[in-house]
Amino acid sequence: MIRSVTLSFTPDQYLALPALEGSPCGEKNILKPALRKARCAVSPSLRCTIEKKSIDARKKNDIRIIIKALITDEPATSAIAAPAVISGRPPLRPPVVIGFGPAGMFAALHLARAGFTPTVIERGRPVAQRISDVNTFFSGGPLLPHSNIQFGEGGAGTFSDGKLYSGISDDRRAFVLETLAQAGAPREITCLAHPHVGTDRLRDCVRTIREEILSLGGTVLFERTVDIFTIEDDTIRGISHCSSVTGEDRRDIETDAVILAIGHSSRDTFANLHAAKITLVPKPFSVGVRIEHPQHVINRSQYGPFHRHPALSPAEYKLVARTSTGRSLYTFCMCPGGYVVAGASAPGQVVTNGMSNYRRDADNANSALLVGVDGSDFGEGDVLAGIRFQEALEHAAFTAGGGNFHAPCQSVGDFIRSRPSSSCGVVRPSYRPGVTFTDLRTILPPFVAATLQEGIVLMNNKIHGFSHPDALLTGIETRSSSPVRILRSDNLCSPDAVGLYPCGEGAGYAGGIMSSAIDGLRCAQAVTQRAGIAATDSSRQ
Repeated sequence: MIRSVTLSFTPDQYLALPALEGSPCGEKNILKPALRKARCAVSPSLRCTIEKKSIDARKKNDIRIIIKALITDEPATSAIAAPAVISGRPPLRPPVVIGFGPAGMFAALHLARAGFTPTVIERGRPVAQRISDVNTFFSGGPLLPHSNIQFGEGGAGTFSDGKLYSGISDDRRAFVLETLAQAGAPREITCLAHPHVGTDRLRDCVRTIREEILSLGGTVLFERTVDIFTIEDDTIRGISHCSSVTGEDRRDIETDAVILAIGHSSRDTFANLHAAKITLVPKPFSVGVRIEHPQHVINRSQYGPFHRHPALSPAEYKLVARTSTGRSLYTFCMCPGGYVVAGASAPGQVVTNGMSNYRRDADNANSALLVGVDGSDFGEGDVLAGIRFQEALEHAAFTAGGGNFHAPCQSVGDFIRSRPSSSCGVVRPSYRPGVTFTDLRTILPPFVAATLQEGIVLMNNKIHGFSHPDALLTGIETRSSSPVRILRSDNLCSPDAVGLYPCGEGAGYAGGIMSSAIDGLRCAQAVTQRAGIAATDSSRQ
């Protein structure tokens, strides 16, 4: 028997439910209310699985926790069908995966499970060393260009909120969630409407997945940079990599398949690909700042009288404001109970990003406030013009911050009144290594500043307190997505090199952990499918 039911609980009713035995995340046992709703008799053979959990906060005086549940008498299982693998020993030489963020990680995992013994090349360090390097930088130490928020095991997503929701619909989504749960993420991610892991839990998942790849015969090379792509007869034949620290110790790898999952901050690799005549095209992206509020202000606005209720998670928001400038202001990567973090990956840069731990229990909420830009803003006809546009803004922010990786910061009240800030009010900045109070208009393009000024006030109509004078703006946010797209054909290969698979966020085909992981799986499946076709052709000879 299988029956689906939807349950609605007030926060008090949900809190009163007994805890699910053995759950480390405080999940609730909803079997009895589910059986009542389905009018089923209690039976030892029946169990209840939560398919989806969400919070309905449309009515502030009647907040509801909504659970879609499945009642079944089938044995419990957590198995999710893995993406299809072509059977048989692949005739292709072992593939190379460049980059070990979500796209590269899931691509390598699929290839390793299929017996393809991939070699992964990552310019950064293993996650444990990377955590130490980032914390040293946050404390005022040196920035390591090969080990920072952007580069290293797990990619930029490792130092984020660990959001796992995406607007795309793909059967591989369940596989990604289940894989992360088995690797140590909270099991609740498989049913939450807005699942997140948190940077603290995601780091362990990253390490566990790497260990499985190694156990299956794969290789992971850290602190290595690929700078030469060998292409003959419009087909990839190999790559050359060297130390990302010294640029020496060059080594060659012959291969028939390269999954290019480089991330959106690999600016030197974009330049190398362009020089190698791999087709890149400029892509619209967005720039702006991070806005920071006390989390309790967001909770009160979203949950009304229930804003302190322990059954409710820290409140989120997603906003868009259309302004008279002809451009829209929108929020991105909102981090409840989190921190604004330093995302620089090279000297002379200041870049902001957002990060939260699993519990989202820090004092402030933050989100990117972004305005779209395109070739008319940063230059038509130059593939790499968007990168130079980013760099110019990041260098300006570095100078405005004092030249020591402190970020320029301004209160919302002062920004709206077009006057520089000299200190903060009730909202304390979370950005480390520190902030410098100034006037952000000195570094923002005028159209971005105008859109921000009007849009923040409009957003206050949806989130009360959003335009509070003491809310903080910290800049600059430039890396929400890639400024270029590495073209690929229907077979997911570059049109200039069969066997070269542009992949994930850096290549312009994903945005966030989930969509990047899914794109990594798609490209890995394309490699195994190509191997299967080659194996069939070989057997016919």
